[in-house]
Amino acid sequence: MKRFFNSADNASQSPGQSGRSDLGESASRESIDPVVAAEVDETTRLLPNRIDSSYGRGYLSPDDPAVSPYNLFSVRAAHYFTVFLLVLTSIWWILLLVALFVTPPGLETRGSPFNAFSYASVAVTLLAVSLLFFAAPSKSVRIITGAVALLLLINTIITASVQRTRHEEGWVGIFSAVWAFTTSIWTIIADRTVQWGKREEEERLTGRPESRRTLLEWIEVSVSSIALLLLCAVSALLFCTLVLRSLDAGLAPPGKRYWVDGNKYEIHVYCHGSKSKEPLPTVLFEGGDDTVENGLWQFAQNAVQNGSINRYCFADRPGLGWSDTAPSPFSAGQATEALSEALARAGETGPWVLVGAGSGSIYSRVFSSRHGTEIEGLLLIDPLHEDLLDRVGAPGRGFWLWLRGVLSPLGIDRVPGALFKGRTREDRVWGRAAYQTSKTIFAKLQESLVANSLSRRDAITSRAIQYQDTPLAVISSGKMISRDKRWEAKQEDLTKLTHALLNWDVVEDAPHEIWRTLEGRALIEKRLKKMVHLPLKKRPIGGADEAAAAIAVEIEA
Repeated sequence: MKRFFNSADNASQSPGQSGRSDLGESASRESIDPVVAAEVDETTRLLPNRIDSSYGRGYLSPDDPAVSPYNLFSVRAAHYFTVFLLVLTSIWWILLLVALFVTPPGLETRGSPFNAFSYASVAVTLLAVSLLFFAAPSKSVRIITGAVALLLLINTIITASVQRTRHEEGWVGIFSAVWAFTTSIWTIIADRTVQWGKREEEERLTGRPESRRTLLEWIEVSVSSIALLLLCAVSALLFCTLVLRSLDAGLAPPGKRYWVDGNKYEIHVYCHGSKSKEPLPTVLFEGGDDTVENGLWQFAQNAVQNGSINRYCFADRPGLGWSDTAPSPFSAGQATEALSEALARAGETGPWVLVGAGSGSIYSRVFSSRHGTEIEGLLLIDPLHEDLLDRVGAPGRGFWLWLRGVLSPLGIDRVPGALFKGRTREDRVWGRAAYQTSKTIFAKLQESLVANSLSRRDAITSRAIQYQDTPLAVISSGKMISRDKRWEAKQEDLTKLTHALLNWDVVEDAPHEIWRTLEGRALIEKRLKKMVHLPLKKRPIGGADEAAAAIAVEIEA
């Protein structure tokens, strides 16, 4: 700056006036020094523009690159802090993504980890949009972000207030919701800071705040507004789904929940019927793709009323019905251990007749092999063979389940179902719409991830240690056999699980869920009644072949 004024003075003096000029220059320096000597800070470092303006020299053009809110330290600090938050949130997002497949220690949830993942995704998107369009603040952006923040706050309050959602989400889900709300508030503060800095710099460097926007700025504001409107819609859908979950939490389970696996999660167990003076076994049902409540429960109730069986129990596998989800990975063997612990805590000790349907037959077989002395019979309803688990664990199926799980917290199918199709709480918890819930989808994803590895190994091992004198009955679907020859061959192979095969029945025109037909229900009840009422004191204890023959004679009698 001194160089600017010296050159102006030198240009106006003649060679003969050097002494006067020096004196005048000294005087001018003394008069200017108080201004020039002032310490340079973030509001004066672009001078001489401000000093020029005091001498009538004008301001910078509004299009000058020097006119930027980044000149201010406060704006730069807000930018750096937003980057820092994005890095932290991205790390949290990655951890939750990993938890969908393998649960890191301490990141367990008793509900669906997809819910926490959705809030982390909202937080990452908010911060990313804020950084991409950081220098283009907008009032519309702040209003939309405020709406997102309000919805996230309401979701956080509901999650923490409802006992069941608080139990299922745990600290992971609640923290994710709180963090998403916090990042939304910060993006509003950051945008407001940039708006203030932009106005300050325009007034200082151009003489007035700029009211017009360039085409690029309009594009940036439009894109950011659209992105945030989508986030607002996502937050609204999360709210609607959370309201449904809160309503569903009021549906009391028929049985009781019991802590298992070191109190990590709870398993729902329900038993019904009387323990007669006769030592009759209790029937333990294991559902297939659906819960026991969705079909087999009604069959079991009718069987008790008809006197075919005396008492039955069933437990929801982790993630299904009223049971919590378990940490990943989760195999059939681990599910059996959880079931055994839950039954023990419920005071149910058997003896048992096991009924396994579809994929549930894998779990029944593993349970039978590990509790051989307590098992009085094994009835398999169109069972899944371990060699066909590659269908359950197919990569395409796993990816589809993952994609459905990521979208499931939005309730795209659940919310319209509740509003327009009359779907009830029972439908969503254990009925026809249960497959839409995040918890059930996560359980199916867990099953798919280990079906062809850990669960297949468990099934093969169970076959090797299965008690060979255990009475066995297999009932197959005629429709499944007619359209899949491999399925037929594997059904026949499962009749060789023990040496005490009682019956292998094929129900023509019956679907995979055989009990949904009158003929299928009648046949299942008939076989089950014979197996349950075989007097335990007459059970043969000789060789496997003798056992099978003696049991067959007793049943025919």
